[in-house]
Amino acid sequence: MSVFIAKRVLTLIATLIGASMVIFLVMEILPGDPALVILGVDASESAVQTLTKELGLDRPPLERYLSWIAGLMQGELGNSYAYKVPVWELVQGALLITLPLAIMSIILSIALALVIGLYAAANHNKAGDVTLMGISQLGISIPNFWLAILLIILFAIELRWLPAGGFPGWEEGVLKCLTALLLPSLALATVVGAILARITRSSVLEVFREDYVRTARAKGLSQRATLWRHVLRNALIPVLTVTGIQFAALLTGTVVVENVFHIPGLGSLVLKAINNRDTIVVENVVLLLATMVIMVNFLVDILYAVIDPRLKAHDI
Repeated sequence: MSVFIAKRVLTLIATLIGASMVIFLVMEILPGDPALVILGVDASESAVQTLTKELGLDRPPLERYLSWIAGLMQGELGNSYAYKVPVWELVQGALLITLPLAIMSIILSIALALVIGLYAAANHNKAGDVTLMGISQLGISIPNFWLAILLIILFAIELRWLPAGGFPGWEEGVLKCLTALLLPSLALATVVGAILARITRSSVLEVFREDYVRTARAKGLSQRATLWRHVLRNALIPVLTVTGIQFAALLTGTVVVENVFHIPGLGSLVLKAINNRDTIVVENVVLLLATMVIMVNFLVDILYAVIDPRLKAHDI
């Protein structure tokens, strides 16, 4: 088990380094001069050169990359070019919104997947199974931004049960804020939950065909007891793996959904930074999102080892 964790930690570090390099290189090749965007197209060349030097953009790319990484290791993200404030202040405020939204979305996704997937597997080839799989296929096909608009029309405009958008701020109360995040999280969770539901169903059905499950049923154990005692734990292994992969899609989905609901999270922040050519903000936010995805996949690998005893036995 220790060797398995050590290998995963090394992979985690290497992936983070690779991600930081890709993010920095992509921002380097994008067109547009941050200094010119800040000062405007009518700014004089001398003013643009002065601001470029002030921002440190005249230094060689390798030097700026190493300086950025050194700052990250010390917890220093630099200052925003557009807002003239520390990047961490912008990220911190947005993260306190996006992180609860992502957590709510993944919890809803897993809950939907388990309920739909287990019910469909337990009623294989029956009307309930066919109906739920058809609905899940529809859920996979619907873009989350379009679903977000439909949810606003239904629950905010027609029924007036939930707010159409905006975020009141945590100082207004946790319940009020979670209510504001409910529709966005549902828009994000529907697609991911539909994918996980189909994976759950397939995994449960596959485990049901194993010899030890047939033996348990032959000894008189009910289908429900067999499902909870013998099937579910092994069936969750591929579900966990796919959940880690889908978390990346969920995070990227927040960029669009947050703008549909006018929520000032990381998605809104990164889009504004791109429009302002605020590269230091874009680099840090994108790296933060990548880190969250990588960390989730790392935790999924660890949970995989905990659930699957074969990894412990071989200490892979």
